[in-house]
Amino acid sequence: MNLIELQKKLTTAARLQKPDDRVPYAFEKRIMALIADGAVASTRLLWARGLWRAAVSCVAVAMVCGTVALFTPDSHDGGNDLSQDFENTLLASADVDDSPLP
Repeated sequence: MNLIELQKKLTTAARLQKPDDRVPYAFEKRIMALIADGAVASTRLLWARGLWRAAVSCVAVAMVCGTVALFTPDSHDGGNDLSQDFENTLLASADVDDSPLP
């Protein structure tokens, strides 16, 4: 929405109301200043809040993973090495004899 149009609409709506003694001094000027500043700062503020929340959640996940890795006992299976099993699985198709059948 255009800020100038919004300001005009708010000004005309305020002029239709009769003045009230309970309204603080220069209240309308403070509100209009907040409206003008809010459109520019809101995008940056939303990005900053989102990035800080993401950073906090990443730190929490890293702490949980570190704690699990620290307190999980090491289990040595003898000769079962995951890297060797993975390599053998990937190279299984290359080890197949590709000679034609008689």
